[in-house]
Amino acid sequence: MDTIRTLAMDAVEAANSGHPGMPMAMAPVAYLLYAKVMRHNPRDPAWPDRDRFILSAGHGSMLLYAALHLSGYELTLADLKAFRQWGSTTPGHPEHGVTPGVETTTGPLGQGFANGVGMALAERYLRERYGKQVCDHRIFGLCSDGDLMEGVSAEAASLAGHLGLGRIVYLYDDNEITIDGSTELSFGTEEVPARFRAYGWHVSSVDDATDLAALEQAITEAVAEEDRPSLIGVRSVIAYGAPTKAGTAGAHGAPLGEEEVRATKLALGWDPDRRFHIPDEVYTAFDARPRGAAVQREWQKRVTAWRGAQPDAAAEWDRAAAGLPLAEVEPVLPAFDAGSEDRPAKLATRGASGKTMHAFEELVPTMIGGSADLAGSVKTGFPGAASYSRTHAGRNIHFGVREHTMAAAVNGMALHGGIVRPYGSTFLQFADYMRPAIRLSALMELPTVWVFSHDSVAVGEDGPTHQPIEHLAALRAVPGLTVIRPADASETAVAWQTILEQVRGPACLILSRQDLPVLERSGLAPATGLRHGGYVLTPDDRQPQAAIVATGSEVHVALDARQLLAAVGISARVVSMPSLELFSAQEASYRTDVLPPGLPAVSVEAGVAQGWERWVDRSVSIEGFGASAPGAQVMARLGITAAAVAEAVQEVLATRR
Repeated sequence: MDTIRTLAMDAVEAANSGHPGMPMAMAPVAYLLYAKVMRHNPRDPAWPDRDRFILSAGHGSMLLYAALHLSGYELTLADLKAFRQWGSTTPGHPEHGVTPGVETTTGPLGQGFANGVGMALAERYLRERYGKQVCDHRIFGLCSDGDLMEGVSAEAASLAGHLGLGRIVYLYDDNEITIDGSTELSFGTEEVPARFRAYGWHVSSVDDATDLAALEQAITEAVAEEDRPSLIGVRSVIAYGAPTKAGTAGAHGAPLGEEEVRATKLALGWDPDRRFHIPDEVYTAFDARPRGAAVQREWQKRVTAWRGAQPDAAAEWDRAAAGLPLAEVEPVLPAFDAGSEDRPAKLATRGASGKTMHAFEELVPTMIGGSADLAGSVKTGFPGAASYSRTHAGRNIHFGVREHTMAAAVNGMALHGGIVRPYGSTFLQFADYMRPAIRLSALMELPTVWVFSHDSVAVGEDGPTHQPIEHLAALRAVPGLTVIRPADASETAVAWQTILEQVRGPACLILSRQDLPVLERSGLAPATGLRHGGYVLTPDDRQPQAAIVATGSEVHVALDARQLLAAVGISARVVSMPSLELFSAQEASYRTDVLPPGLPAVSVEAGVAQGWERWVDRSVSIEGFGASAPGAQVMARLGITAAAVAEAVQEVLATRR
């Protein structure tokens, strides 16, 4: 434990940046979990049935790095010395995919706490579907005062307690210190144990973080809980052992300083002149590789027997692990009839999405998820599956009005190991509540699906509080996030196919509340063009004078504008551009075929124009907020009309003469 403390001090001092205090305080917890309690194998950090550990208090990253190094993961002493340096595997906050053994990217407080709830949701689902011989593990975590102050952790704790997610064991570092000072400033009067008991958690406490026997007993009791998540409050002293900075905010976000480090090492009985010193006997005592390999071998024997007894289930598992449906999706996609000229068919893309999910339900048995209390409005869910409850891990999760936690838990399900392909859904306006988790899903390149309906001011009477304006631009601004806004029912079906078979990172599916015409494709390009992100919808325009580029419901506006322009002798090409990200990923030759250099182009989208300047000369957009009125009237009043688009095209052409 003192080795962990000295490593934390030395690494933070060498970087001249970091948080030494929490690792020094919680070294006993890291030692017990990694050296004695958790079932993990440092030689195979991705072993599917390992226990997971989440350092929700990611600022204390050196605690995790020290534990990983000492227990035998491929994290060298040189890596510890490169703490917080460019290109190192020991960044300032833990990053999934960078450091072996790091289960999730943490730093934004509360997110890791909620990720663990998602992992527990996935663990229970897989255990129930495939059996304990394949999936039987726990989610351990370390959280801080800051995590418990963040609202997302309250939402997550409430959901976990309601569903009885007993495989969660969290240790709460109750050190009564934040960056600004004592928690008495902002948090000290809250009775955390009482709050968690009210959520339905098993709650215990350890009065002294250095009391290994009490810690181990509390963890053992928490592990024995199957019907309730557990929170163990651990009273600790931040920067334990530091003569002048222990128990102070000065140890939270800054190096202790050379003099304090020397004094601390002397107090711990260490040579103050030795840096990054690890006694051989510490490696021996901490090494988890022999124990981990033995536990994994036992699991492998069970899985081998299971594969022989249940080959269909094993094949299903393997397809899911590869990120693939059981079979090709295209043959099961619903076909949407455009109707007749007298009676054209109309269907909201949210409705088309629901029908498509129903169609591919059996092909993605490990796709689970739900809505923030809006499944009936967003049209998400699998009709043939049950709800997730305390007694049954169904595929349809009712997150309640908890958008923050839904998003973080969806990330946790994806982080669980690739078997589960999760989704979360709500109105596009409430993507604001989910943005931290959406950003993290892109940062971690997770295969999450975000389904958003009510995508524009056409929501209507609900007014500007429910009418997204800047949201498409904001989502498109997230690196690595694929945003798809289909024009009609047919594009919606292809969008789902593209997400399931083509997109490997996170994807947003943006859907309409209002009915939209199902395009008659006999004179238009097929909806499969969506796979390229953008495509020429009106292929008969061999020598267009201009291009109109549109997404979602505005594609129909663009087609109407094309007719207005044709009446005055102007030939306009209509480009459906459901995904700027997918279009940007195409070969340059394809992009120039769709939008030839020099061809005047105008975009139309019911949102801000930001981001369109790369592709078009002018945008018909909405640069203010919406209003409460019938949706069609709001769209017209705010200028999203065929006449406005035709006028914009004519004005751009006039400037070229």
